[in-house]
Amino acid sequence: MSLPQQSLENAGSASRAQPIDWVFSLPFLVAFALILLVFDPLQRVARLFGPRPHEIVAGLLQVSLVAAFRLCGARLDVERSPDVKPRTPYIVIANHQSLFDIPILGCLLFTNFPKYVSKQELAHWLPSISYNLRRGGNALIDRGDRDSASQAIRALGERAQERGVSVVIYPEGTRARAGALGRFRPAGTLALLEAAPELSVVPFAIDGSWRLLRHNLLPVPFGVRIRLRLASPISRSEEHDGAAILESARAEIEATLRRWRCEDTETVREHPEPA
Repeated sequence: MSLPQQSLENAGSASRAQPIDWVFSLPFLVAFALILLVFDPLQRVARLFGPRPHEIVAGLLQVSLVAAFRLCGARLDVERSPDVKPRTPYIVIANHQSLFDIPILGCLLFTNFPKYVSKQELAHWLPSISYNLRRGGNALIDRGDRDSASQAIRALGERAQERGVSVVIYPEGTRARAGALGRFRPAGTLALLEAAPELSVVPFAIDGSWRLLRHNLLPVPFGVRIRLRLASPISRSEEHDGAAILESARAEIEATLRRWRCEDTETVREHPEPA
């Protein structure tokens, strides 16, 4: 069954930039640029003292980027299972809608010190972000070279389990258009699960972050609502092989997106816009 499309259709019909978008985008863009410029040297200094100081500074970077979006009226609606604990390593399986999914997750999981599976292209030209991806213990992969990508993901899983940090992976392999949930590509996630068998798996659903980039930041739509859900961890056992865990996480994410969009549809029906 496909996900309800009503909210996506509504978003498409209201995609034209409004004057209020431009008014609040300017201070946001200034703040966003300053954050990236300030945290780039801060990370370089912190890394001189070891990986954990660098991880703390990188976490503050991600918290600051999320805070900057509040200048554009963005708000986060977070559903978090009480079983997702701070200072605990997890494998986070997430859907992917925007480049800003990374700082959003980094903000929510500050003390879990998440690492990311990311494409190589992001490792250059972006102040602060590229440095963290290169030097922060993440896996940078060439999506055209399946063998080397799998090796990099396995190495990341082994390091994460050894150090007690978390890993975030996006099985869709690319950002979804207009928030539609894409097909999960299993190879990378299965390699990660095999490499870190002691880490519980947290399904993570996000919806609405794609709207932040609807106009490629020129402008940023005002008042974007981003919904987030960290579901209860899936424990690892002999009865749960990698494929079953991945399918369970995908089903959890799909059910969450469907529930949210059904709620949005009901809200539209109860409070229709005036003609």
